[in-house]
Amino acid sequence: MNFTINKEIMLNHLLIAQKALSTKTPAPYLQGIKLEVYQNELIMITSNSEISIKLSLKDESLAVEETGEVLIPGKYFVEIIRKLDGVKLDLSVIDNNMLRIVAGNSDVTLNMLNVEDFPQIDFSTNDNPIKIDSKTLKAVIRQTTFAASTIENRPILTGVNIRVDQQKLVAIATDSFRLSQKFIDLPTNFENMNVVIPARSLDELIKILELPLDEVLIHLDNKSILFEYGNVLFQSRLLDGNFPETSRLIPLEFPIVIKFNKNDLAVAIERASLLSNREGSSSIVKLYLRADNVVEITSNSPEIGKVIEEVFPAEKAIGVPIKIAFSSKYFLDALKTFVSDQVFVKFTGEIRPFVIEGDMDPGLIQLILPVRTE
Repeated sequence: MNFTINKEIMLNHLLIAQKALSTKTPAPYLQGIKLEVYQNELIMITSNSEISIKLSLKDESLAVEETGEVLIPGKYFVEIIRKLDGVKLDLSVIDNNMLRIVAGNSDVTLNMLNVEDFPQIDFSTNDNPIKIDSKTLKAVIRQTTFAASTIENRPILTGVNIRVDQQKLVAIATDSFRLSQKFIDLPTNFENMNVVIPARSLDELIKILELPLDEVLIHLDNKSILFEYGNVLFQSRLLDGNFPETSRLIPLEFPIVIKFNKNDLAVAIERASLLSNREGSSSIVKLYLRADNVVEITSNSPEIGKVIEEVFPAEKAIGVPIKIAFSSKYFLDALKTFVSDQVFVKFTGEIRPFVIEGDMDPGLIQLILPVRTE
């Protein structure tokens, strides 16, 4: 194998490929980047068993003198290419087991891994993929993955349930204490789909969707899902099991509705949570809708002190006075998903789940379970 290529082009593709490099596996081959060099194409493949990435690089700067395939320690290879000077890279195999990298005034040799150990990965596509705007998919991921569980005792809850039914796509994530649901309309009818994708995989995918491309093609088979984005194929395993039926958790009627300026509400909750005697998701604040239509956000720690924040709703609240306690972290996480300047917080009772919606966020629902404090 022997070829030359523009350094920046090579580095930009390596930075995408490295997102599927394994860092903790005892199998060294999963820490490698596989390069397949053809006459007019360079292919990079990485996999950590959960996600796999394949990039096809066809660039005018690519000049191939000898084809071949190699497996290179990914971490070291990326760092070497990142720090080399010069515009052009010259890569060649020497002594059958070493990669020589020449750029500018640098001449580096790197021991290679056994390419035969790297697994054969089937990046299978189908003839009728689901097509979705890349910005829309990024928004769906950003608005849902944070609500997935990080605890492995219920593996199915560490994923996002994505369903397609004709011209509707719904994404749902829950850790059983909160729930995020996003509906979007699709431009045409597609085959039905009901899968659970690890939230970690989607968090890596969203980093790749920063490329300036418009459309993502989604291909599905029984064990994996593949996202085709320009010259990038991003494949994730699917989680086995049935995602819980969450539709019955979302109330249909709300006797109490309060409209807030989103930023005013977020600042008040942040300040109130400062004196909570618990941290993280256990940081509890209370919301009290008074009879005079003013909302109090409070927290109380006997050892530290007490905070009372007054927030004035954007409109006169609907319903009767209510007191409810909740995790400040869960509430703030939910607020961050809205682009709306104003949000509606909808209640059915003091110990029932409540919902947050935004006037400029159609199809997005954030649900939070209250906390008993008495």
